[in-house]
Amino acid sequence: MPTFSLVIPVYKVQGYLPECLDSVLGQDYADFEIIAVDDCSPDGCGALLDEYAERDARIHVIHLMENVGLGLARNVGLEKAQGDYVLFLDSDDTLSDGALKAMSDRLDATGSPDILIYDYARTYWDGKTRRNQRADLLQYDESDVFSLARHPELLDLLQIVWNKAYRRDFITRAELVFPPGYYEDAPWTFCSLITAERIATLDRVCVLYRQRREGGNILKTVSRKHFDVFDQYRRVFEYLDAHEELAEWRGPLFRKMVDHYLTILERPDRLPPNARAEFFRRAAADHRARLPEGFVRPDGNHGRKYALLERGAYTAMMSATRVAKLREDVRKRARTAVNRSKRRAMGLFYRSQLRGPLDENLAVFSAYWHRSVSCNPAAIDAELARLAPHIRRVWAVRPDSVDQVPAGVDYVRVGSREYWAAVARAKYLVNNVNFADSVVKRDGQIHVQTHHGTPLKTMGLDQRKYPASTNMSFGKFLKRCDRWDYSITSNRHSSMVWERAYPCFYTTLEAGYPRNDVLATARSEDVRRARAALGLADGGKAFLYMPTHREYQPGFTPPLDLARFARELGPDATLLVRGHYFYGNSPHVAELRRTGRVVDVTGHPRVEELYLAADALITDYSSAMFDYAVLDRPIISYAPDWETYSVVRGTYFDLLQEPPGAVATTQEELLRLLTSGDYDGPAATERRDIFRRRFCEFDDGHAAERVVRRVFLGEDTQPPVIPFDERRHVPTPAQALQDDERA
Repeated sequence: MPTFSLVIPVYKVQGYLPECLDSVLGQDYADFEIIAVDDCSPDGCGALLDEYAERDARIHVIHLMENVGLGLARNVGLEKAQGDYVLFLDSDDTLSDGALKAMSDRLDATGSPDILIYDYARTYWDGKTRRNQRADLLQYDESDVFSLARHPELLDLLQIVWNKAYRRDFITRAELVFPPGYYEDAPWTFCSLITAERIATLDRVCVLYRQRREGGNILKTVSRKHFDVFDQYRRVFEYLDAHEELAEWRGPLFRKMVDHYLTILERPDRLPPNARAEFFRRAAADHRARLPEGFVRPDGNHGRKYALLERGAYTAMMSATRVAKLREDVRKRARTAVNRSKRRAMGLFYRSQLRGPLDENLAVFSAYWHRSVSCNPAAIDAELARLAPHIRRVWAVRPDSVDQVPAGVDYVRVGSREYWAAVARAKYLVNNVNFADSVVKRDGQIHVQTHHGTPLKTMGLDQRKYPASTNMSFGKFLKRCDRWDYSITSNRHSSMVWERAYPCFYTTLEAGYPRNDVLATARSEDVRRARAALGLADGGKAFLYMPTHREYQPGFTPPLDLARFARELGPDATLLVRGHYFYGNSPHVAELRRTGRVVDVTGHPRVEELYLAADALITDYSSAMFDYAVLDRPIISYAPDWETYSVVRGTYFDLLQEPPGAVATTQEELLRLLTSGDYDGPAATERRDIFRRRFCEFDDGHAAERVVRRVFLGEDTQPPVIPFDERRHVPTPAQALQDDERA
């Protein structure tokens, strides 16, 4: 039987769940079990839990067939717990290093109390950490064990269950269970504390309490759900009625109840305005019904609020809170002034357009900071034309990129009157990066963030750990991300990374990358056409080399001797180079260019056509590897500076240990792989298959259709993802040539 059972209810936290589980599994104290309850989570949490359970026998997963809520999910986990002590951990929070060892030592030192209370700290997206403001309440003597009667001030701690370890036989003896609904921590916390005979404290932060920007907590929502607090305090006082020996706690718990009601009433971010009077009447009724004999109200203004509540004087109560409301009004006016200042900067014309009605049949597209008509937005544009031709499609393009817009594409120049009118009035805005800060997200508008790659390198808030990789203002960055309604991903890895790195209010749409549809559906004629457009000879090998940018290098030159490459691979090999300039002044390279042995494809408008044309991809840390893997063709990871890149830029996994195929860290290794053919051998093929199944999860050729049907047509049901082994295989260049000869 383990010492600790950690009950972790799980619902819609796939971006945070790995960090939570890793914080437990990485403890230096191993005598525990995890009871993870998948509360019918609609995202990838269930599968993620199963993956962890396969790797560690201490994890036991329970999958619920319907969503029951936090309290009832904890009950399910509690029934399966076998440990001496039960801990509850929310699935977006984490344990601090050494927490379980510290708890175990404290339990031994205090003779196995009924409850051990430990401390927590709030953690914020910007890296700040703030310890519990009442940490002083945990500072007792080393061997001190007591009942609540000796230290009733512990009732003033936050009403939470996850800052305590509960002896399991005490839970059984006290018949403690979690109620349904919200504020479920209140009955459990109060009833357990007043019942426990032996309580100990640990003056140490053991839980890191994540403060999520995108919500996830009832305290951050304006809703009638706050009325649930009445049922929870009813349960508290029913417990007191059933335990006459606990009658001394009526007064303190009455005070906690009234204070809780007043907090909900006075906070502007809790109740809808039209529900305040009703909430007040119910709170007043509870006050009169549960007022203990001889209860003494608090002093001062706080006590006057008790009196007003007892009399049911709603109007007077609202007057008593006027100062707080005035302060909030001042803050609102300040925010409004800032917003008005931004709108003035946009110009009178844009402001006038913002007041006009939305055009329900207008969609504005952009890609790569308005530089081109490409990537996922272009694929969605094409599918939208097929499925919803009534929606007008307009591209936002920089003035210096207008000459690259394909014929027939409707566009507006960024900064023009037409541009501001379009972004102000369009129902849909689609981009693979963020729109500028000056673009206002209107009520009713739908912003679709398609992204433009699967992340190997750290992104968003995760870059805070690697300051050399960025100088962005994370606060402004997240305000841009707050405009998203949908975030499109092609695999669960991306879904989890984005939800943590961009903690905002969007819906993750696991549809696949629309730009990769062609890589899953292309036919032989498409492959031949792509090669012909590049002048590639039939039967020759074409290697596409796509190095990525290094933030720590002011000017990156690929560490590849192109002349040697061409000489050793022979005249039938062509190197397509996309990315940075390369050895422009070398006479050998100039000759290779003239003969077509080296082709600069940096400016090619459609990278997908380059993928179709290439027999194999050579890259380092570029997200190109994830897209090219859809084709199931060889990928060579040429990573000569992996140690530097992974430390300075930060990565989500070790590319050298989990590559998409063959790996080379020197040019000699790369040339050996290519000349021997090992880059396409059995070992490389096996790695590629594992990589594809992980990162090409949803890329089955129907991604654009899923996006259009969900976002633009409002359909709840999209085409199901085709299983991997049932997907059609896009011909390689050699197979495409054979098909042409047979035809």
